[in-house]
Amino acid sequence: MPHRYKVREIAQQAGLSEATVDRVLNDRAGVRESTRAEVAQAIADLDKQRAQLRLNGRRFLIDVVMQTPRRFSDAFRAAIEAELPAFAPAMVRARFHLWEAGATAQTVDALSRIRGSHGVVLKAQDEPEVVEAVDRLVAGGVPVVTYSTDVPSSSRCAYVGIDNHGAGMTAAYLMDQWLGPAPSDVLITLSRTVFRGEGEREVGFRSGLRRSGRAIVEVSDSDGIDATNERLVFDALERNPRIEAVYSAGGGNTATVAAFERLERNCRVFVAHDLDADNRRLLRDGRISVVLHNDLRADARLAIRVLLQQHGALPVEPVRTTPIQVVTPYNLP
Repeated sequence: MPHRYKVREIAQQAGLSEATVDRVLNDRAGVRESTRAEVAQAIADLDKQRAQLRLNGRRFLIDVVMQTPRRFSDAFRAAIEAELPAFAPAMVRARFHLWEAGATAQTVDALSRIRGSHGVVLKAQDEPEVVEAVDRLVAGGVPVVTYSTDVPSSSRCAYVGIDNHGAGMTAAYLMDQWLGPAPSDVLITLSRTVFRGEGEREVGFRSGLRRSGRAIVEVSDSDGIDATNERLVFDALERNPRIEAVYSAGGGNTATVAAFERLERNCRVFVAHDLDADNRRLLRDGRISVVLHNDLRADARLAIRVLLQQHGALPVEPVRTTPIQVVTPYNLP
């Protein structure tokens, strides 16, 4: 059967005879599985070498555009910068456009000012104006990857991140297991409802707790900023004395813990997202119960790879959702 490499090339790479490689490629009988594995590995090695040749001497500039609390943008920026050298012999550089709070217009403006870019990694609101801004970039030859929260109706080439609905279901499962028969109500905190990822987490969480009979109290539109979040959580706790657990879909966890402490209220279970500096400290100190985490460096590497694939610099590979890690104080990396 035809193949992207000559039989001779594969045979040389695998250290096998051309006849053996031909039998493997044509799926003939009488070939050991170990030999088939050697041929598959040789082809993978040739793919890698071809990709290296395509990258040699090429320069790429990517833009990272995010509205998110600084604790998260700092962590993701560090992940991007750590992964850039991995794409050698190509030279990949990154520009960062990061802010904590603002209207959709700020995101649209940031996207409209991008020039000379080979691709954008975007964490933004799922709003019609953002869809239009993404579509304009893509029409102009600039591919866009959405990260952490999707804008699915846009022309973005891929979404990189966790299955947010599944994360919400996981949080509900842990919450219900740990609360047991206690009739505790649950607080869910969101940074802003226009972020699709947080909305999907909330839907998953509510679905997972539907049969528990627990009341779910929502706090939103804090942008994940501590001062705003503490005030909103404090008010919610004063109005709802039965709240004894928290699912933080949008961050601001130091502030949420502080609101419980100001009222001398016990938080029996606290499920959070992302191993940023605040959550590491809170987890070590026993202030939160568990963190649902994904490897930011793996996410950064995948996002950059997808952008380079759009320029034909790397072979196309399928994009899969990032696995969720359940991190407790006892397996904290």
